[in-house]
This record gives sequence, structure tokens and C-alpha cells, in this order.
Amino acid sequence: MTEKRLGTVNEVLVEADGKSEPDRCVLRLYVAGATPRSQGAIRTVKGMCEKHLAGRYDLEVIDVYQQPELAGDEQVVAAPTLVKVLPPPARRIIGDMADEERMLVRLDLQSRKEKARK
Repeated sequence: MTEKRLGTVNEVLVEADGKSEPDRCVLRLYVAGATPRSQGAIRTVKGMCEKHLAGRYDLEVIDVYQQPELAGDEQVVAAPTLVKVLPPPARRIIGDMADEERMLVRLDLQSRKEKARK
């Protein structure tokens, strides 16, 4: 079985330049094992994606214990960490992911104006 190497954020941006769907979102969620905190982060991020990006996202969940080299490539120093790879610019959220609206704004998936209208 061959393992696919995930590119760093910069490698993915260069590779996808002009090739990706304009409204497609690529996210990577780095977790530390199967802890309750990791499971909660996975549920929250998947729920947010299904609610706001249904059919327009790719989510890769990476366990830093099983694939520490990937965390090193992305300079991930804490878990959970959510990285938005595409569309540019790349963004990160580290730690608590309980506030869905805050995550959308910080990932540039929803503007502050849209948030204020709700």
C-alpha cells in the first residue's frame, strides 16, 4: 500500500493555481489521537463544512501521532489545528473550535458583514 504525501500549504497553492474550482475549499484538521477533544474538533469542523460548504469542500483529518512528519511540514505545534489551504489566503485556527461563526470569519469563509446581518 502506498501512502500519498500531502503537500505543504505552499505546494498545494502552487499546484492548484488556476486548476481548482473557484468556490472549493480545502481544509486540513490536525488532531492528537482519538481524545474527546480531537473527536469534538472533528465533529465541529465536519458539521460546519456540511452546513456552509456542502459539496464544495475537502477535509483531511491528520493525526499528528500517526503522521508527525505532516505536522512538521506545516509547522503545526498544537492540536487541534485547522488549516484552510484553499482558497487563498491560507488561514489557521488553533485550539477551541466551538464557535462556528468565529471559525467561518477567521477562515475567510464568511465576512464580518455577513455575520452582522444574521
